[in-house]
Amino acid sequence: MTPAPASEGMRFDFRGIRYDFSSRTHVMGILNITPDSFSDGGMYMNAEKAIERGIEMEDEGADMIDIGGVSTRPGSEPVPVEEELRRVLSVVKGLYGRVRIPISVDTFRAQVAARAIEAGADIINDVTGLTFDRKMAATIAAGNATAVIMHMKGTPKTMQDDPTYLDLIGEIRAYLRRQTDYASQSGIKQIFVDPGIGFGKTADHNLELIRRMGEVASLGCPVLVGPSRKSFIGKLLDLPPDQRVEGTAAAAVLAARNGAAVVRVHDVKEIVRALKVADAISRV
Repeated sequence: MTPAPASEGMRFDFRGIRYDFSSRTHVMGILNITPDSFSDGGMYMNAEKAIERGIEMEDEGADMIDIGGVSTRPGSEPVPVEEELRRVLSVVKGLYGRVRIPISVDTFRAQVAARAIEAGADIINDVTGLTFDRKMAATIAAGNATAVIMHMKGTPKTMQDDPTYLDLIGEIRAYLRRQTDYASQSGIKQIFVDPGIGFGKTADHNLELIRRMGEVASLGCPVLVGPSRKSFIGKLLDLPPDQRVEGTAAAAVLAARNGAAVVRVHDVKEIVRALKVADAISRV
């Protein structure tokens, strides 16, 4: 986590809010507006409660808030686009102007992305890496928004059905390079890459990804990772999702040490504190 010399590829502007992702580890708070997410399903289905939690995340030190209206847990089923819009837009509109930090929306549908950007979202976090909806890249570019391009093997319904790789890091890097080139050619100016911890990977794959995060970071885009409360932590500790904060902190610190610029987590306050200490030690 020693700060690297700042480059244009690590400096982002969100409606006048400027971030240098080489300066320290940044935190994206997870705000799921779903009844069935693996960790916090049903907690924030009420829009006012979700908005309150978003404001609280900013107070806890979050640098961004990521709002999701569809669960992408293993085996999850899609929901109608109208329902996703209903869940997401009220929260984006409620947070826009009340928080100073950028708002992200976790969606793979261009229609949802377009409406979310109109409502105030700055970032579109697409778990399919711009592959599900052929209009997504153009939609993000037209809205002058930032893209998160994630690697996922299969779909949320099938991704954990015995995922195998001949070259884990090589295959992920090749995919992310191809999709970031496509995004750039489509006019998207700011791009995060996410190797997709837990999305079509075994527990051993996830551990290897964290160890070798620097090889993903060498693509030149800020790397965003989401280890929060994931099943590989539960497997190691034999604990349910709501008791995995310490495991998440360890994964976040080591991912950052090895090249991640942003960690996406549920437990904002605790992970912000852990990363502040880890960043300070790494600068010495």
